[in-house]
Amino acid sequence: MGTSKRKTYTPEYRREAARLVIDTGRTVAAVAREIGVGEQLLGRWVHAERARTGGGSEAPLDLDERAELGRLRREVQELRMDNEFLGKAAAFFASKQNPRSGSL
Repeated sequence: MGTSKRKTYTPEYRREAARLVIDTGRTVAAVAREIGVGEQLLGRWVHAERARTGGGSEAPLDLDERAELGRLRREVQELRMDNEFLGKAAAFFASKQNPRSGSL
């Protein structure tokens, strides 16, 4: 039987992955899915990065910042939906332009 080798990550990669959670405010679960690592592992990296940088001392968002953050998140969601729709529309119209019979 072969032994499975554990995947190793560089300290720089761990810090960058943790910063994705810390800087963007996204959940550990969402970032973990995106980059393909386990949630618990990423959670440990985030905890270590916060401890390393003294991250617990950041001031929470005030009311205006929270409102802007909410507005920006809604705007991003709308833009993603628009982009998805436009991609589907472009594919639809591109398929309509191709002649089916092969003759001009």
